[in-house]
Amino acid sequence: MVTNPEQDFVLKTIESRDVHFVRFWFTDVLGNMKSFAVVPGELEAAFEDGMGFDASCIEGFSQAQESDMLAYPDPSTFQVLPWRPQSNAVARMICNIRTPEGAPYAGDPRHVLERVVEKASNMGYEFIVGPELEYFYFKDSEGTEVLDRGSYFDLTSLDSASDLRRDTVLTLEKMGIPVEYSHHEKGPSQHEIDLRYADALSMADAVMTYKMVVKEIAMKHGVYASFMPKPLAGEPGSGMHVHQSLMDMDGNNAFYDADDPFGYNLSATAKSYIAGLLKYAPEYTLITNQYVNSYKRLRPGGEAPTCISWGARNRSTLVRIPGYRPHSESACRVELRSPDPAANPYLAFAVMLAAGLAGIEEGLELMPPADETAPLGCSRHEHHARGVETLPETLGEAVELFAQSSLMRDTLGEHIHDYLVRTKRAEWDAYQGIVTPWELERDLAVL
Repeated sequence: MVTNPEQDFVLKTIESRDVHFVRFWFTDVLGNMKSFAVVPGELEAAFEDGMGFDASCIEGFSQAQESDMLAYPDPSTFQVLPWRPQSNAVARMICNIRTPEGAPYAGDPRHVLERVVEKASNMGYEFIVGPELEYFYFKDSEGTEVLDRGSYFDLTSLDSASDLRRDTVLTLEKMGIPVEYSHHEKGPSQHEIDLRYADALSMADAVMTYKMVVKEIAMKHGVYASFMPKPLAGEPGSGMHVHQSLMDMDGNNAFYDADDPFGYNLSATAKSYIAGLLKYAPEYTLITNQYVNSYKRLRPGGEAPTCISWGARNRSTLVRIPGYRPHSESACRVELRSPDPAANPYLAFAVMLAAGLAGIEEGLELMPPADETAPLGCSRHEHHARGVETLPETLGEAVELFAQSSLMRDTLGEHIHDYLVRTKRAEWDAYQGIVTPWELERDLAVL
């Protein structure tokens, strides 16, 4: 018999809303959504004992000889899916994955984030994040024909996707996910919807839901939405800038200090946290930028960062201090600009928090800001000449830095760390073996 109030609410809502199927959502290690459907009559048992499934076919999960896993639904994530019919409705819950013995499964990305969030809590902090996710609309999934030629904040006929964004925002709000902004981005047919800040675990759940909603609403309108980091050559890539801060146990912003002698209103805690983000960036970039295509975005000349630096005015830095309300404690935060929306949000939030906490634990000193010393568009060679480190230039470089990182191994665990090293080395090797149209066009007729 259900005694948990959240579980009881789920069962009553299922009855009152005519829900006939509940989809159990979870992600593989790469951040791809996985799901299976459960009928309402099985939910009480699922809350108590989990629902068994074959994990051998899930990327980064178990091998065939140890494939039996259990999905335990989190009742706090229950939502009826607004894009499905209201009669014979469909709902969803996000799951934690456990072994048959009931232990958290080492390959579950959600558990990785829970573990790092718990470490932050033990240090006296709550991790708050607010991501800005960009994406493109295309005519279909077979090519990159855009819907418009709009640019930043256009509100004209150039922005033909206003209705898609509106429907997406309304759907997200129906699912309990508040939105702060939505607008046309710089590239043709490129858009951005910013989610209101929340604790990291809730936000990672929200990001996975957001990506699903964007794609579902696009499909409903007969078009295709893509979170590929760099689908169009010569146009901006899509980022997932992550605004982040630490709150203490009394609800105060641990990053804020009005007496900061440098005028950034940053506390010593914030400065060490930023120093950790910068120090460990080469090691965690594989997680925040996990595909070959991710590194087509991280190139000099655009707003995506290449140098490991921080500042307020310069949007080419890796970490930026937003200055919209410089003297507001509630608005004090840092923005990590390297991640892209194809990242697994559970792992991405986990590694950036781990890096920041390591900076605090190690008492790292923050380097001088790069507002004046790292002009927008510097090449990697120019950065190196100035003594400024840069992010990995390719997936191949990123995976080797990740492979040697004890912080990443400790944060993600042996299972996920080893899987990603193997998988991403294989992806890089496969890419290296491809002869591209660019090479043929450039060289075939002259060599």
